[in-house]
Amino acid sequence: MLLSRLLAMVESAYVHEVAPPSSESLDSQRHSALVRITHWITAVTFIGLLYSGIMILIAHPRLYWGETGALGTPSLIDLPIPFMIGHSGWGRYLHFLSAWICVLTGLLYVLSGYLTKHFSKNLLPAKGDLSWSRIWHIVWREVRWKQPSEEEALTYNLVQRLTYLAVVFVLFPLVILSGLAMSPAIASVVPALRSGFGGQQSARTIHFFVAVALVVFVCVHVAMVCLAGFARRVRAMITGHSADGRELS
Repeated sequence: MLLSRLLAMVESAYVHEVAPPSSESLDSQRHSALVRITHWITAVTFIGLLYSGIMILIAHPRLYWGETGALGTPSLIDLPIPFMIGHSGWGRYLHFLSAWICVLTGLLYVLSGYLTKHFSKNLLPAKGDLSWSRIWHIVWREVRWKQPSEEEALTYNLVQRLTYLAVVFVLFPLVILSGLAMSPAIASVVPALRSGFGGQQSARTIHFFVAVALVVFVCVHVAMVCLAGFARRVRAMITGHSADGRELS
């Protein structure tokens, strides 16, 4: 029953995307309901993952490489965090719950993006744009906190496209797979998953650094939203409509 409802939502989003829009919808529509729902669910679950992940980490703030690692064995990295034993129990429950909700939401988003051709139309850059000079020009502009022009706000720039593609198709799958590789139940069924990361502790170390990369992405994302107009962008992601109705849907 749940699967049929999810497929119906995706089909509805697909029909909305490919159907010829009216002039009124072109003037006002920015984000579809599916994009807005998955965005905010992902945001909430990411906060849960980050908070619970920190609680798990401070219970043992050391990283290892290989299959095993514990107190008394050589560590790869000692994080500058004091030990606080007793925080990982409830933190693990919250982490697993948030992770599965995030995974299901992400799968729905990717399926919708595939059906609506969102990735190929809005995120896949043209080959002619893939140059270091073009990337550096955009990065330098963002570093100087230069607000995008009205024309530039109508689409994603090259750096945004590459970043979003890397997050959706590289970082998120990697953080999910490395998290699954740490699970004894999953590893017993699919041992190649853990061995592919070089062991349970190697998977934990990779999981940590990918999570840090995702946190950096979120911080930059929020900063860029503030630069482009925080109230307007958040309103568009809540209501589905921008203030002037001229930006990319």
